[in-house]
Amino acid sequence: MSLKRIAGVIPARLSSTRLARKVLRTIAGRPMVEWVWRAASASGLMDPVVVATDSDEVAELCRERAIPVVMTSPTCPSGSDRVREVALQIDADIYVNIQGDEPTLTPEFFPPLLSLFERPEVEVATLAVRCPLEEIANSNAVKVVTALDGRALYFSRATIPYDRDGDGFAAYWKHLGIYAYRKAALERFASLPPSPLELIERLEQLRLLENGMGLYVAQAPGDTIGVDTEADLDRAEAELRWRKS
Repeated sequence: MSLKRIAGVIPARLSSTRLARKVLRTIAGRPMVEWVWRAASASGLMDPVVVATDSDEVAELCRERAIPVVMTSPTCPSGSDRVREVALQIDADIYVNIQGDEPTLTPEFFPPLLSLFERPEVEVATLAVRCPLEEIANSNAVKVVTALDGRALYFSRATIPYDRDGDGFAAYWKHLGIYAYRKAALERFASLPPSPLELIERLEQLRLLENGMGLYVAQAPGDTIGVDTEADLDRAEAELRWRKS
């Protein structure tokens, strides 16, 4: 993969609303954020891989565990803005925004994501996986539809595409919230105001589409367990303990 310098950034906000202090919660013997950092680092594709936080407590834990950390402003409205702050301190050609609440990520998720940048038309890359049947109608599982070349056409909490005839031919793809940006694309995205569709669906990736940016989707090697609730935490614990056994 003939790419230039790639930096991995894990935004880690302590004051999450749905599950308090989740990035520090222990799962299978390690803090959640450490599982994410280990998976990203083990891919060998990003240097450095840093945690971006506004919390002294998160920063101290990272330092204790030899995890590189960058302090960012508490006023950052989103993870993408936190990544942009890191970009002001760490120079790279591509920045990967890795969610800090995805402890079941593995190193295998990063090659398909980053291989998209071998195509010059790709400004931003992300991942999707075949949507499990039980999540097709779930508004918390974001669906994505793409053009034949992989360019994202739309993301929605609704069930898209709509299977009008009900013949079962529709393929549903679940979006995984991992993004990689070329530096110029990250700067442009962060400078744009929230867009109308973004505000309706509460999906910041729609800002990219509404402004004509080249967002492309690669197939992930599997699904992940994003942790937002105690039940998610229990599922992640079971999965990671099984991997360690």
